[in-house]
Amino acid sequence: MLERKSIDNSQIREQAKKLGIPTCDLLMRKMMELSGFENIPRTLFAACPNSETVIKAALRSAQRANAPIKFAATLNQVDLDGGYTGMNQFEFVKMVKLEAEAINYNGPIIIAIDHGGPWLKDVQSQEHWPLKKCMEWIKKSFEAAIEAGYDLIHVDPTVDKTLPAGSVIPIDTVITRTVELIEHAEVFRRRHQFPPISYEVGTEEVHGGLADLSVFESFLKGLKTQLQNRGLSDVWPIFVVGKVGTDLHTTTFDPQVARQLVQIAKIYGSFIKGHYTDYVENPIDYPLSGMGGANVGPEFTEEEYNSLLECENIEIRLNRQGAIAKLSKLMESLEQAVYQSGRWKKWLLTEEIGTDFFSLTPERRAWLTKTGCRYIWSLPEVVKSRLCLYQNLIKNGYQAEIIVISAIEKSMDKYLHAFQLVDLNQIIQKVL
Repeated sequence: MLERKSIDNSQIREQAKKLGIPTCDLLMRKMMELSGFENIPRTLFAACPNSETVIKAALRSAQRANAPIKFAATLNQVDLDGGYTGMNQFEFVKMVKLEAEAINYNGPIIIAIDHGGPWLKDVQSQEHWPLKKCMEWIKKSFEAAIEAGYDLIHVDPTVDKTLPAGSVIPIDTVITRTVELIEHAEVFRRRHQFPPISYEVGTEEVHGGLADLSVFESFLKGLKTQLQNRGLSDVWPIFVVGKVGTDLHTTTFDPQVARQLVQIAKIYGSFIKGHYTDYVENPIDYPLSGMGGANVGPEFTEEEYNSLLECENIEIRLNRQGAIAKLSKLMESLEQAVYQSGRWKKWLLTEEIGTDFFSLTPERRAWLTKTGCRYIWSLPEVVKSRLCLYQNLIKNGYQAEIIVISAIEKSMDKYLHAFQLVDLNQIIQKVL
């Protein structure tokens, strides 16, 4: 199989090259132009690639829908140190290329960093890195992403571990650090003559200080001024993250707030991006409210876990019939790996802090395992158990990997339909 030179060979990417503008910027502008002709608003769907299986499912879902696909990878997932997927930026891009080529998917593929900023990479927070060390690492990560062929960088310096607990970072500090990181990325990109890239800024978290509408607009004004002062007036974020009602514990999107944010961002030439879109109850309201994009991640981890549990239940049933030589014990392996990783502590409720993992109820342990398993999919012992499960089922006529991928695809399909993205790869030709 010949590896593609670019992440995709789409017409959008080719036209962006000719125009000398970022691929994602052009895609969003053309989606907006098309919506004006057809009166059909659309929202770009982004999958967080928390496992290789999710990457495969996203490409297959996009191919079936004939829609573009965006991958938003955090530096916890993909980074110079391998992240928890075991991939650096170059390996991640190569994997996406090869998986797309394997199924002959030829639509636009947008590769992005999600939440790139100090202390948002877990190790920096856990080891109490100083700001300078954090920023130096983030800048190197940005350089690697640009060199690997990423299309977009989400610049998010909205966490400050030097502040007292509960403090909100000053908006001027957020602006200054955002500009510092964008400037570094642009200087590196231009020096090495890499293609233009898109930017995303802001956060949905209250700690970032952008939840208030007036502060939100002040942030955009200040960002524009500082970029101009640094000689970067030709650089502007295509996406601004907005707090639109969803977070880790809520699944209701607020169309009214979204419309207000959309109108403010529109003045500056940006689109609003929603995060924490997982299991949202009203996804159809995203395009109707003018939302430019939406990220989904933990939902796919849960679907992957649930489908693997389904496969293990099939295995156990087959074992009772004498059709299995050795059980995979995958769920046991996942729970043990999540426990040993210590990641489960991140999700403990206030009253559970200090409690031993195995003192928690079975239901609570299962939830923590399901939530935390994205961090340990690539561990050798987990991979070994998973392979054993797949082989046991294949020997008995069950296509285990297809069962798992299909479950994740089903979850993704609902967003591609709700966001009006079906057949966009063909329809968008009208405005190219």
